[in-house]
Amino acid sequence: MDRSALTDPLPGWLDAPAGWAALDPVSDRIRGVVAALPLPPGLRDALHGLWLGHPLHPALAQVPLGCWLSAAVLDLTGAPTPAVRRLTALGLAAAPPTLLAGWVDWADLPPAHRRTGLVHALGAAAATGLHAAALWARCRGHDRAGRRLALTGLGLVTAAATLGAHLTYRQGAGAAHAEAVPRVAPPGWHQVGAVDEFPRDRPVRRELGEVPVVVVRGAEGFDVLADRCTHMAGSLSDGRVEDGCVRCPLHGSRFRLADGKPVRGPATAAQPRFDTRVLSDRLEVRAVAG
Repeated sequence: MDRSALTDPLPGWLDAPAGWAALDPVSDRIRGVVAALPLPPGLRDALHGLWLGHPLHPALAQVPLGCWLSAAVLDLTGAPTPAVRRLTALGLAAAPPTLLAGWVDWADLPPAHRRTGLVHALGAAAATGLHAAALWARCRGHDRAGRRLALTGLGLVTAAATLGAHLTYRQGAGAAHAEAVPRVAPPGWHQVGAVDEFPRDRPVRRELGEVPVVVVRGAEGFDVLADRCTHMAGSLSDGRVEDGCVRCPLHGSRFRLADGKPVRGPATAAQPRFDTRVLSDRLEVRAVAG
């Protein structure tokens, strides 16, 4: 046995799907389908969780997972079959919006993350199918077959959820990528350049210690945000300024320059912002404490 498998807190199988390049042709096709869904921007942003401040999919997933786990507990303790059927049906009703929110997030991930996400999604979809079959069997009076199908589906959805959590927290697919900026930026005021170095309404990258920031000079002064997008760490200085916002070049997230808040997904977390002042024609910036 590989000794590293005993000491590594994360089993290798959780990382393995990220390297399965053979999934890319299927992934690209599905991504095209998801991108072409006729969803209005407001609904797509709602599915991303823009209104919530973090991805919506994990929150929605609690409903089918909770219902199916509760149904299994009732089933194993000899509870009446109608109660088990109702919980199974409620989980199935919650599955479509949960899966849709997950696919919308998945389509804006880089290739390695999409591979892991595809395996996670296929496992969740298969588990949903097993619970649908379990409900059908129970409604026809085949409780034993329904129990077997449901328990198999519960095991599969648990494995899929574990892989999804790994994708989110270990691989960073759903975590904000700029939360540490206020803590690692050097304290106090620091010069980032002469005022004349910053053209109007064009993002310019500067360094604050080891922290990259994007500087935008507007009609009423300067706005400075963390340069790395909270969604997938794209460089905002390579983007463009639109209607008082800076747009990330990777996936089109838009952040309001005045406060860093996202106004268009897939990003859901705000960009850390910096205070600004001009002394002797030099622009100085200071991190804003969280």
